Amino acid sequence: MSHTRIVLWLSLTLRSARSLCRARFMEGQPQGPPNPAPMENGSRPCGEERLREAQETTVTEGAAKIAFPSANKVFYNPVQEFNRDLTCAVITEFARIQLGAKGIQIKVPGEKDVQKVVVDLSEQEEEKIELKEGENLAPGDQPQTAAVGEICEEGLWVLEGLAASGLRSIRFAREVPGLRSVVANDSSAQAVDLIRRNVQLNNVAHLVQPSQADARMLMYQHQRVSERFDVIDLDPYGSPVHFLDAAVQSVSEGGLLCVTCTDMAVLAGNSGETCYSKYGAMALKSRACHEMALRIVLHSLDLRANCYQRFVVPLLSISADFYVRVFVRVFTGQAKVKASASKQALVFQCVGCGAFHLQRLGKASGAPGGRVKFSAACGPPVTPECEHCRQRHQLGGPMWAEPIHDLDFVSRVLEAVSANPSRFHTSERIRGVLSVITEELPDVPLYYTLDQLSSTIHCNTPSLLQLRSALLHAGFRVSLSHACKNAVKTDAPASAIWDIMRCWEKECPVKRERLSETSPAFRILSVEPRLQANFTIREDANPSSRQRGLKRFQINPEANWGPRPRARPGGKVADEAMEERRRLLQNKRKEPTEDPAQRAARLKTFPCKRFKEGTCQRGDECCYSHSPPTPRASADAIPSDCPETSNQNPPGPGATPGPGVD
Repeated sequence: MSHTRIVLWLSLTLRSARSLCRARFMEGQPQGPPNPAPMENGSRPCGEERLREAQETTVTEGAAKIAFPSANKVFYNPVQEFNRDLTCAVITEFARIQLGAKGIQIKVPGEKDVQKVVVDLSEQEEEKIELKEGENLAPGDQPQTAAVGEICEEGLWVLEGLAASGLRSIRFAREVPGLRSVVANDSSAQAVDLIRRNVQLNNVAHLVQPSQADARMLMYQHQRVSERFDVIDLDPYGSPVHFLDAAVQSVSEGGLLCVTCTDMAVLAGNSGETCYSKYGAMALKSRACHEMALRIVLHSLDLRANCYQRFVVPLLSISADFYVRVFVRVFTGQAKVKASASKQALVFQCVGCGAFHLQRLGKASGAPGGRVKFSAACGPPVTPECEHCRQRHQLGGPMWAEPIHDLDFVSRVLEAVSANPSRFHTSERIRGVLSVITEELPDVPLYYTLDQLSSTIHCNTPSLLQLRSALLHAGFRVSLSHACKNAVKTDAPASAIWDIMRCWEKECPVKRERLSETSPAFRILSVEPRLQANFTIREDANPSSRQRGLKRFQINPEANWGPRPRARPGGKVADEAMEERRRLLQNKRKEPTEDPAQRAARLKTFPCKRFKEGTCQRGDECCYSHSPPTPRASADAIPSDCPETSNQNPPGPGATPGPGVD
């Protein structure tokens, strides 16, 4: 027994010792599942990278290169390249102005340095001048410069509230000089992760800071004067009204606010009550709806800024493609805010002839001592009925009634883009649009159109040069508008415009007998013109931008040229479902076509008249039923659109039904 116990004790001791050694050995090994054998030439990591690349799309725009999921096309819209190029050009000139006041010069790639031109000087005199200039400049007096891609300690602090893939912020960092930092914010975790990867891809981590937060809360957290942003860019899907209150509070004194609105259906007058709930103004359906949309957005911005004793100064306002874009500076001043009421106006528009009149909300007049007195305006400027066609008026607005562009600033941007055309891919279009803007009358809100004037009186349309020449001969000013190709912006009153159209109608007569006596055309043409128009073409009637053949009004270069659908879960699958839904809803208000199978089943419920007469030769191929007739069947139920019975004429009045009809 003792020998057996000893053997058992030794076996247990050896087993425990073996387990202990195995446990100590495993402690020194890495935790987790065992790694598979390394594949030759690192094929596994390379395969993962190839899989990621296959699921992503890489796009190069300007100096930036971004990657975004192939299944989700909302991260990049090539239509907005013009918007992004123009924004880079505007912020560059804004940085030139802001940093120039601090003694800092910016260097833009592609721009030539200012060269001094010396006329009729010998080489010795030139050397003397260079030596004198070198003696006057001390080492500490050298001007400070700011280049692209470098951090400028006194530069601009930029916020992009809705960054998506971060393309716009990366382009700022790689193309705009004089920046201190760029905050690329988005509320989506997927978008912020994409921003981080694109920042690393473009080597701009020292300038671009990804941020995940609600744009409104982020801006509300920077209301302090020392924490405000110098530039805020808002380019949301649809309306930006949810962000405007926070934006006007978090932009610095004299800072730049860039806002895009893509809800043009609301701003163009399709839903006036919705426009009022969002922007605080009623939009009207008119030919000048695009400029009115710009003025409504400016009114909404100024109204929100006035709540905090601030006001806006427009630099540039653009209506392009399917959106409007405004660039404004925001200032603080209680005295200037009092003048905001006199900058807004209501619009009285005739529903018959389209003539419009503006009514200012406030009145600013001079007072003794150089003071300005503010009071309520007097109105209305129209009678209950239109004086030209005796139709009623619609009331729209309020809207911004002051100039919507700073022509000096626009000229600076235009000069910079023209001097460096290779900087942007859309430089040609930017030059054309800005050239038209510099030709616009700044103090004339809204406009008429050629087709509107001619269709009102049902006459042939005069050429643009003929109508412009007639207005110039009459002593009025006239210009185009970048918002509409056929626009006629003039300071002439509506009475003078209709006198010119009456004179044009005499050269191209209208058949008066076809006009209704209550129509606007009949009532306008029944009055003799008091102004004799001269349609001789003048040289100054043709604007410079038109003579040079600039790209002023671009035609859509491809199909579906418009906004992308809203970002939805599912990516490409959701896009395909949206396309299928659009296809099904196409022509939904028209009579739907009947399915052939349903039509065949429906016709089988009716008896065949020829079969009852014994003359049907089609047999089973007949579209009607060859079953014995039922008491419910009647001749009235037989349709007349069957090809087999198309030659069966219905019995005339008083005729007896045939033998095949019960």
